[in-house]
This record gives sequence, C-alpha cells and structure tokens, in this order.
Amino acid sequence: MCAVFGFLDYKGKISNAVLKKLVHYLSVAAEVRGTDATGIAYVRDGSIVTYKKPKPAHKVKLFFPRDTRAVIGHTRFTTQGSEKRNCNNHPFEGHCGKESFALAHNGVLYNDRELRREQHLPPTPIETDTYVAVQLLEQEQNLDAENIKRMAELVEGSFVFTILRNDNTLFLVKGNNPLTLYHFPALGLYVYASTKSILDNALKKVKLNDKCCEVDVSEGEILEINSAGNLSRSTFTMQDYIHTMFNPYNWDYAKWWMEDEREELLLEYCGTFGVSEEEVELLLEVGYDPDEIEELLMDTVAMEEAISEAKTLLQCEA
Repeated sequence: MCAVFGFLDYKGKISNAVLKKLVHYLSVAAEVRGTDATGIAYVRDGSIVTYKKPKPAHKVKLFFPRDTRAVIGHTRFTTQGSEKRNCNNHPFEGHCGKESFALAHNGVLYNDRELRREQHLPPTPIETDTYVAVQLLEQEQNLDAENIKRMAELVEGSFVFTILRNDNTLFLVKGNNPLTLYHFPALGLYVYASTKSILDNALKKVKLNDKCCEVDVSEGEILEINSAGNLSRSTFTMQDYIHTMFNPYNWDYAKWWMEDEREELLLEYCGTFGVSEEEVELLLEVGYDPDEIEELLMDTVAMEEAISEAKTLLQCEA
C-alpha cells in the first residue's frame, strides 16, 4: 500500500508557489497510504532530477524550480527493501538510449526475481521489487508506449506505474490498483493521485477555483500525456497470476498479508487525522475494510457518523 501523485502543467499558467502547495498537500494527503518514505521527480534542463527521503511527507520539504512543468511523487509503505537505504525509495531513475525517465509504482510485483534471471538483467544494489520495471524498460532504446506495454505484460502482481520522461511527457499505466486523474482545461493542468479522496482533499486546500473533469482510466490502459497536454491511449494485457497454495507469493496469501499490514499502518497513523486507535479497531470490528477507513479519514464528518453507527451497532448486539 503506497500512493502515487503528481501533475502536468502543460500551459505554464500556474505559479510555482501554487504548484508547490499542490504537491505539498497531495503528498501529505497521500500519507494515509504510506509514511515510510517520500519522493518526487521532475525535469530540469532536459534531465531527470529525483529527491527522496526516508521520512513521512509532512516532514519533507519538496522543492522544484520555477520552470518545472511536471512532477511525479510517491509516498511509501515498505514491503521489500528497507526505506532507510534511500536507493530503495521511489521514484527511480532510468535510461533508454538517449532518453532518461523516472518511475514510481504503487503495488507489489511478485515475479521480479524470475524476471531478473529470465531477462538476464544486471545485478543492482536496489532491493525493491519495483526496480525490475525500470530495468525492463532500459532494455529498449526508446521510452514509448510500446516499450511500456512490453514491461507491463511481463510483470506479475498489483500495480499502477507513473513514468516521467525527460521531455515532460507523463505516462500513467493502470493495472489493478487505484488511480484518479483530473483535468483542468482552462488552466492547462492534469493532476492525479492514487485515490479520489487524496486528490479531493489536496485540491480543497489549494483552491484552484476552476472547473475540472475526471478522466477515465481503465485497467489495462496506458495514458500518454505530452508536454503540450495532448493525451493518447493504448492498452496492454494483464498477466494472470496463478500459483499453488504453497508458494509464499500466492495472490491470496499476498492479499491477506497486505490487509494485515494495512490495518497495522492505519492503527499507527490514524492519530495524524484526529482518530484514535480504538476508533479504528471499532470500525474494523464491525466490518469496515482498510480501503473504506482510508476514505473516512479524509472526511471528518463521515468518520464521526461511521464511529457513531458502529458504537450503536455493537451496543445493540450486546
């Protein structure tokens, strides 16, 4: 459970101060899905720059220069590779021929070790499963939709990939993890985040005061948005991931493990949103899952109503 977020300002009409506020509030809202590390990537003078720290977003100052037109960001919940080794944190940098890029991933890949053997990928000190996606992309000379399709069809697991090329082209690769994308046509701005609640919570605080529309992104789609704001779509086929029950990376096992870890994460950080551990445990007890509780943490009124209803329900059962 991690989060991705970012923007593409293709008209260059929005001030750097507003864009910094946007990234700040997006990253802090995204803490609900990960607080182990925070990072961003952007383009400066035709080169990719990454900045990341093994800290929660509210403790990291995310800086980018005035002429920045696109940023991809990530808040991390560690599943593989210690966040204390900063090379394990997102975004990751890569190169395809003369092109450079940054990649951030929400999800878990289960066949990274097999792919490293099968594809004869070079050894790396980076321990994170995500990095295999970077290495697969680097096997080709161009970072384009066709190369990304190849990578997305080789990896197995859960994912959304966000990729920023050094010409400020943004790629959004939608697997079976959540992703929400808004477009502000008058401003010339695309903004995205892992969930609608993260996006809405951040935008309420930035107050862009312009109409936006939600852009549909379906599972198995690659969205390519170039520096002029032109959007094109292509598709890929998700791998069927089937293993025996004895495999430690069995999908059912992974789902159980992630659910358990996500509950622990919610209990650890719910206080940031003014909700006690006892209240989260109460909601879990009456049947709320971590996804639903995440959404409630973003809405104080809805959370209070849910807690009240849960208390009433348990009193009736008693």
